[in-house]
Amino acid sequence: MQEIIINALLGVVIAVSAVFLIVIDHMKRGMTRKQRKMMMRIFIAAVFLLIIRMIPEGVFEAFDDAAFVGAGRLSRFILYVADYLIIGYDILKKAVRGILNGRVFDENFLMAVATVGAFALAIYENGDYMEAIAVMLFYQIGEWFQSYAVGRSRKSITDLMDIRPDYANIEEGGSLRQVDPDEVRVGTVIVVQPGEKIPIDGVVVEGTSALNTGALTGESLPKEAGPGDEVISGCISMSGLIKIRTTKEFGESTVSKILDLVENASSRKSKSEDFISKFARIYTPAVCFSALALAVLPPVITMAAFGADPGWGVWLYRALTFLVISCPCALVISIPLSFFAGIGGASSQGILVKGSNYLEILSKVRTVVFDKTGTLTKGVFRVVGIHHSEMEEKKLLEYAALAESSSSHPISRSIRQAYGESVDRSRVTDIREIGGGGVIAKVDGIEVGAGNDKLMREMNIPFIECSRPGTVVHLAVGGKYMGHILIADVVKPESKDAISALKASGVENTVMLTGDSEKVAGSVAAELGIDTVYSRLLPADKVEKIESIIEGAGKGKVAFAGDGINDAPVLSRADIGIAMGAMGSDAAIEAADVVLMDDDPRKISKAIRISKKCLRIVYENITMALVIKFACLILGAVGIANMYLAIFADVGVMVIAVLNAVRCLMVKKL
Repeated sequence: MQEIIINALLGVVIAVSAVFLIVIDHMKRGMTRKQRKMMMRIFIAAVFLLIIRMIPEGVFEAFDDAAFVGAGRLSRFILYVADYLIIGYDILKKAVRGILNGRVFDENFLMAVATVGAFALAIYENGDYMEAIAVMLFYQIGEWFQSYAVGRSRKSITDLMDIRPDYANIEEGGSLRQVDPDEVRVGTVIVVQPGEKIPIDGVVVEGTSALNTGALTGESLPKEAGPGDEVISGCISMSGLIKIRTTKEFGESTVSKILDLVENASSRKSKSEDFISKFARIYTPAVCFSALALAVLPPVITMAAFGADPGWGVWLYRALTFLVISCPCALVISIPLSFFAGIGGASSQGILVKGSNYLEILSKVRTVVFDKTGTLTKGVFRVVGIHHSEMEEKKLLEYAALAESSSSHPISRSIRQAYGESVDRSRVTDIREIGGGGVIAKVDGIEVGAGNDKLMREMNIPFIECSRPGTVVHLAVGGKYMGHILIADVVKPESKDAISALKASGVENTVMLTGDSEKVAGSVAAELGIDTVYSRLLPADKVEKIESIIEGAGKGKVAFAGDGINDAPVLSRADIGIAMGAMGSDAAIEAADVVLMDDDPRKISKAIRISKKCLRIVYENITMALVIKFACLILGAVGIANMYLAIFADVGVMVIAVLNAVRCLMVKKL
């Protein structure tokens, strides 16, 4: 029965390897050159082994009679050794190289000792060499499968992150010249044609186009861009030719930073990966010495204590089986692959995680702290109301815009934007900025004051307070109060859903830190459903506050999400810092551990769900591998498990673990 099963398995191996070699390779999307070479070796070794097994035993016996005694046995041995070297010569070479370099106890050493020992045992007992070759053959099949799976997952990530531009177009003498993006200086106007990637961050100066941002943000809908709009590298122009004035060098642009983050992510290992590395360094020597003890101690005790046959062959076979079972491939390969796939899956959704250690921390986040402006709000101030106006609203805005014409403050810009017409600065004289208050200027010779409550008190002008939350700019013309303008930051439409999604993802507490007034902060928090609010905070106050939150969080981790340059210290201090990447400052992105490419706060909960799925798969693989390994080790030690069960315990578990790890890439619907 065992003979039939073995031959059937060999037939399956031959058929499957032939399919991979012919069909998948013909489609040019299956294997690397190294993988094709390995599959060819598997195919040849399986065919050769099947042929050897089909040779009748009588042929070898006849060779004994025709040549010399033992000639048949020797020729049979040579055929099996030739097949063994076809499939296993590289493992033997790696094992020898490892011994010479001081790295003795690895899977190559274990496999070499087990299979060479099985050969030696077969010679000693005049038995079958099949087990030694089968162990090596199926081990190589498992190694090939692992290489193929890892290669495919890497290719998936590479395809998703294929955003590196090859060139930039510069217009010269009416024609376009392609140059290396590294050669383009800040302020240069580059041309991006339909279907081309934007090579460097900049501002559109001419033309309009729909931009495909999918590789950066995971967003399927195109984004319209026209004159004055900021665009980031890595996007693809879909519908029109646009000219862009660069604002950064290529090395500092978004695409370069993304690629650098993804390429360096694997250097920051998680605690789980460190545990597996340390475990393997202790585990492998331990099982090698255990196998040696299993081969020597029971026979010696049997012979010394009972004077019975020691059964050296039986115990040596058990020790060799023990070695094959003990290979830690499933753990050593699948755990790093799980984190790698998790980081790649997150990247495909516009979430850049700087290392697997941060992915592990994300899964333990129980408190999320937000900056307000630019994170939960758009960071764009707009005039949302004009109250108690003693003159026509347009005229009120005109006076305010003229008085604020020399200021670059966001509030001043929002007033000029609301006015909507060009401002004639020649009408404005005697401009005085009042620190922490506002501006006093003469417009057409009339004194105009625009500012807050403090300014009105300094001008001794009675004013009407605003009951609505926001920034209030009071206006006085010719010493008389004319009303006030209400300016407010606009809440992002997705912020409320983001808070709800965080609660659903297991986050227990949401906090908002802001420098705004209590009224404004409370209004935003109430609208979004945030648990705790701290207002009127300076950057240093935010660091102190995050430290107190971390102290009170217990075992749960604290994440901070922000985008401004003043958020960098807080991002660094939190257990895990999350930066809004597309609009965030370079300092914030540099200080953060996770970068959201499209500034969507909903991606925070998605990042947490991805991390939890990844960690769940990691723990599944660790548990499965250890339980099966130790169970089979016990069975092997007592003589119940043979070499074929050992192959399953090593190769089978590794294949299952790798397949499970690749699931970390599937995060689109999380």
